[in-house]
Amino acid sequence: MRDEAQDQRFALAEMPVPMVYATHRIIRDCNEEFARLFGYPKRDLIDQSFARLYPKHADFVRTGAMWKVHLAEGQVYYDERIMTASDGRRFWCQVHGRTRHPVDPFAQALYCFQPLSRPFAQDRLHLTDRQQQIVALVSQGKTNRAIADELGLSTRTIESHRSRLIKASGVKNTAELIAHFNTE
Repeated sequence: MRDEAQDQRFALAEMPVPMVYATHRIIRDCNEEFARLFGYPKRDLIDQSFARLYPKHADFVRTGAMWKVHLAEGQVYYDERIMTASDGRRFWCQVHGRTRHPVDPFAQALYCFQPLSRPFAQDRLHLTDRQQQIVALVSQGKTNRAIADELGLSTRTIESHRSRLIKASGVKNTAELIAHFNTE
């Protein structure tokens, strides 16, 4: 029976979607789909930090802080973010992850990357790191209070950020704001 169960398991390389196994945010293994998504040969990604795939180091740090909180206790967590390919091209993708260590979420984790058909327009509205973070959390349907709690800010600060984002992007409400950034 054990051999039959082993036969039903798939290796990372056989998965048809971009996948990565990482320890402490260092890529330890990935499949060809992941390497192709980022435009690297697989050998150039193994034993490298995820930091090289982010537009800015601050994005890497900020995302790590959010994931550390949400990956605790073996939960599946996801977000949408902008990543950078080997040629400098930036693109949106949705990332799902799960840890194998509830106490140390980054000790061993598996991530699935799904590119989104959301073009990245650099010449449109330039967002600060904090604004990018808030837009990502708003897009997940989180309330101002939940975002404030997660980021350690006041609800009023989040309301102000959201209001400025709505005004700067020329939309009328939060739904249009989400749609605006989902089509950029």
